[in-house]
Amino acid sequence: MSKILDGKLIRQRILDSLKPRVEALTKSHRAPGLAVVLVGHDPGSEVYVRNKIKACAELGIHSEKITPPESVTTAELLAIVDGLNNNPEIDGILVQMPLPKQVDSRAVLEAVAADKDADGFHPTNVGHLVADRPGPRACTPAGVMELLRQYDIQVAGKNAVVVGRSDIVGKPMALMLLHANATVTICHSRTSNLAEVCRSADILVAAIGRAAYIRREFIKPGAVVIDVGMNRVPDPSAASGTRLIGDVAPVAMAEFSSYYTPVPGGVGPLTIAMLMSNTVALAERRLLS
Repeated sequence: MSKILDGKLIRQRILDSLKPRVEALTKSHRAPGLAVVLVGHDPGSEVYVRNKIKACAELGIHSEKITPPESVTTAELLAIVDGLNNNPEIDGILVQMPLPKQVDSRAVLEAVAADKDADGFHPTNVGHLVADRPGPRACTPAGVMELLRQYDIQVAGKNAVVVGRSDIVGKPMALMLLHANATVTICHSRTSNLAEVCRSADILVAAIGRAAYIRREFIKPGAVVIDVGMNRVPDPSAASGTRLIGDVAPVAMAEFSSYYTPVPGGVGPLTIAMLMSNTVALAERRLLS
């Protein structure tokens, strides 16, 4: 029978483990500081940022929210980031994606100081990930690895398939699994015989951004299925008129897997927990070294 990997439970364990570290920093120096830059009024982004600020408050992390208008220019955003880079009270900086079309997103992300990069997206930190050196890691895949670790799911020697090649999830996920001694295959929407490749996976990570794209013929019986997808689909029976569904067909995932992450409640809660973990680690590096 399939077992659910409870992201909410592991999230709370992570936050509980961070509390004494935050208290120690606050007592000896100051509270860790996280700045979040939220451009415009995208509803999804506003929810994410609100949850991040809430997690900071729960842990005693100092947080600042900067909210430039939708019309902001690249130069104006770069100036905001530069100010945060030079703010001694801030240890971690997060620029909430997506940014408006007129903004050079790459330039803004790369302007964040590598030692304040709470998201782990800066090229320097990506390089550290490739070389398996210490540094902030992309939060969602880092949360997946923590989930596997806490449920004692063996990764070494397993065949892992990652569906999706984004810089935010797919690529760093593949690298983290590789460093944990899995044999890793990266797939995407143009992969030939995608279902066949996925069916070879002992650990299947779906991060392709298409609702219920991974069906029963993609899943090897007994596989561990990690569904990173969060897709809003119409649902007239729901109060909001929509419901959240992952990249894996939920019934097939529950029927064929040995362990699986539900949507919602699986990977999602871990992303913010790992952001908090990155922020605390960055503060420790700055204040205790």
